[in-house]
Amino acid sequence: MDALTYLFSTWVQPELLALTAIGTFAGIYIGAIPGLSVTMAVSILISFTFSWDVNHALALMNGIFMGGVYGGSRTAILLNIPGAPAAIATALDGYPMAKKGEAGSAIGLSTVMSFIGGFVGIVVLAIAAPAISEFAIKFQPRDYMLIAMMGILLVSALSGESLAKGIFAGALGMLLGTVGLDPMTAEQRFTFDSVSLMNGISPIALMIGMFGVSEALLQLHHLKTEAVKQKIDRIIPMWSDVKKYLPLSMQTSAIGVIIGALPGTGGDIAALMAYDHAKRVTKNPEVPFGEGAKEGLIAPESANNAAVGGAYIPMLTLGIPGDAVTAIIIGALFIHGLNPGPLLLIEKPDMFWFTVGNLTLANFFMLIFGLTGIRLFTKIVECPKALLFPLILLLSVVGSYSINNSISDVWWMLGFGIFGYFMKLYGYQVGPVILGVILSRLMDDNWRRSIISEQGSVSGLVHGIVTSPLSLVLLLMIIFIVGTQTPWWKAAFDKKDSAAKAVQKEG
Repeated sequence: MDALTYLFSTWVQPELLALTAIGTFAGIYIGAIPGLSVTMAVSILISFTFSWDVNHALALMNGIFMGGVYGGSRTAILLNIPGAPAAIATALDGYPMAKKGEAGSAIGLSTVMSFIGGFVGIVVLAIAAPAISEFAIKFQPRDYMLIAMMGILLVSALSGESLAKGIFAGALGMLLGTVGLDPMTAEQRFTFDSVSLMNGISPIALMIGMFGVSEALLQLHHLKTEAVKQKIDRIIPMWSDVKKYLPLSMQTSAIGVIIGALPGTGGDIAALMAYDHAKRVTKNPEVPFGEGAKEGLIAPESANNAAVGGAYIPMLTLGIPGDAVTAIIIGALFIHGLNPGPLLLIEKPDMFWFTVGNLTLANFFMLIFGLTGIRLFTKIVECPKALLFPLILLLSVVGSYSINNSISDVWWMLGFGIFGYFMKLYGYQVGPVILGVILSRLMDDNWRRSIISEQGSVSGLVHGIVTSPLSLVLLLMIIFIVGTQTPWWKAAFDKKDSAAKAVQKEG
């Protein structure tokens, strides 16, 4: 009974209800603006809320976190500019749907599936938090290194028909991610003695340039064509569609929770793995992936919102942040005199159940606010391209400058926009480059830790991977991912599909 009281306390107190609603609404639109991040918003809030009651502060932060992860999908679908890295995979099929006049349907479907994913993450947080945390704490640095490698190799899911082009783009992203100061020794790497390069290349500036600016440049020769009229007669998805895609949403939500519970990962890796899973399990999609497949929209949106609940699991039970946002929330809890960790569930069970109930409320607000304002948002896509592309460039400049208030980020954004334009012209996908930059730090840091733990012995590291059941499973998954993308594997399955279709026709 005490747990239920704490669980629903945020639902019955008007102040907490209002703060959660305000936070969720603000998070959706902060997440939708490239260059503004949920991490930035939550970090700013700490200075304003340190004198508040802890429940009031958490209600606002939880709302912004839940809304912000979803909000990145808005601009990803409408403009092909992900508002956050977690929405990169969403743009792969969401934007093609908008180009076909189905922006309203895409946003409505992504909202409902994000709600389902968020709900799954919260349920797992409430029921299985201690068990999942015990599993997550078993991960060694070598396991995180293997997860990063798996993420890099999963770029084959984003690379169209050419595995080589996808691997090249991912490796290029990893190379760009190493620019700056060495995380262990503070030695300069690829800075060419430039002070502006010591902090590295901003992933957000890279993302805005390669998605937004490159798309604007690529579409310039279509200026004379009329804008696509969006179909917004039905925003809320039909129950038949929800029922049809619910199994996929539940599967990818499970992926999101597990990845979100691993410290140092987040919704971007979860969305990527979910997208790859959808491509593997969907045998005959109505529309090919990359051209507006609903499965390609549902999978990442379910996973990245489920990762929110997953990120709270190690934070509340072990005191280890699941991602950057929960790291800041841990700081807020310390400021308010709380100590996240194993004793929190024993000494302050009310805080655990309050968080579960508040995230549930924020998830419902996300569904309500997500299904409103869609008609106004879709007007963006219907704007004449002569007006839309300058607007995209303006937003790109403002977004990249607002990261560090640095004009150098604007130049990086423009440079990578031009580079991304030529990549697209020659059949290279830009998504793997950005994901390579994001994952490079995770791989680099844990490679160093793994080698240090083995006292510089590569053979010791290999022995540790082979003898550890968890590491061995991850290694076998990497081998499987590479194997299934080889030409002979695809040719073998194409023959099986052709034979099955021939049998069906004869029948």
